[in-house]
Amino acid sequence: MLSLARTNTNIIGRWWWTVDRWTLASLMLLVLLGILLIMAASPAVANQHHWSSFHFIKKHIFFLVPTLSILIGVSLLSLQKIKYLAFIVFVFSGIGLILTSLIGVEIKGACRWLEIAGISLQPSEFIKPSFAVVCAWMFSKHHLQPSFPGNWISIGLYGFVVIFLLLQPDLGMTALISVMWFSEFFLAGLPIFWILSGAACGVGGLFAAYFLFPHVARRVDHFFNPVEGDKFGDRYQVTQSLEAFTNGGFIGQGPGEGTIKKFLPDAHADFIFAVAGEEFGMIFCLLLICIFAFIVLRTFIRILEENNMFVILAVTGLIVQFGLQAIINVASTLNLIPTKGMTLPFISYGGSSMMALSLGMGMVLGLTRRRILDHE
Repeated sequence: MLSLARTNTNIIGRWWWTVDRWTLASLMLLVLLGILLIMAASPAVANQHHWSSFHFIKKHIFFLVPTLSILIGVSLLSLQKIKYLAFIVFVFSGIGLILTSLIGVEIKGACRWLEIAGISLQPSEFIKPSFAVVCAWMFSKHHLQPSFPGNWISIGLYGFVVIFLLLQPDLGMTALISVMWFSEFFLAGLPIFWILSGAACGVGGLFAAYFLFPHVARRVDHFFNPVEGDKFGDRYQVTQSLEAFTNGGFIGQGPGEGTIKKFLPDAHADFIFAVAGEEFGMIFCLLLICIFAFIVLRTFIRILEENNMFVILAVTGLIVQFGLQAIINVASTLNLIPTKGMTLPFISYGGSSMMALSLGMGMVLGLTRRRILDHE
């Protein structure tokens, strides 16, 4: 029988006593809560499409098998293998981005999906974690060897990713990756000139997005000037979402008792937090937010004692992505920012999103493992 005593020297034993078990447990709790909320939200959406009530539940549980396998498997890897894995995933995801711009499937006015053997994949989801680690690799290598053009390579990769994300277009993903990349560059010793230039480009990018992309302008206009009686589009979903929180109160109406999910097309995905608010109440929603906050803060505390720049930069990029994605989803649902189609990590339905998130958080668990005698 497998022993997990501290004296155990096999790969599982070493992993168990070096991985951050609190973060791992929190991620497992998110997965379990995700199953609960998918069971609450998805039957109504499936019925709208005249599918079986368990259509999305079965697919969600099916995707949990590779999701958990990736999460645990990647966390077992050494630092060097995580670098190589990130590079391989980035190359294939980059090819996927290019193909998406050429032969991608258009959904709701955006080409973000590839159909491969009957399976839909979103390459931009896998770009997020792999890009964070590859850039951290380049920044840290430049720090150790100033003659190596790591910073310029990272800038070039960033330009490539942003261009193809804007072609889809996916402004939310572009903003998320930009914040992540800037965070890593800042920690790597970004000169003040680049800080000011980055800030100016960020502000300019917001104005450019408003004038160049009609759907962005529409969402911003509806956010600041709500149209009364609007029965379609983003504003309608936000109105229904806010009503769900009002109906839920402190303790909710009870599992399966919510009604707003019957009118929300994305109740199982982008607006699943609203279903949580109506059926389980404000206390449950605050607990959910606390879990996300705990994972982010716990991870940052974990790297405070780290002296490997690659680990510091990579973990920072990955956890900034994770936390910011949760913030964007919750803020959109609560009408604190204009709506943005972004999933709630490990809670919302979405195979590509879950597997990409498991890849990223598996890397976080692997990078933050205690390596007292390991000089990888």
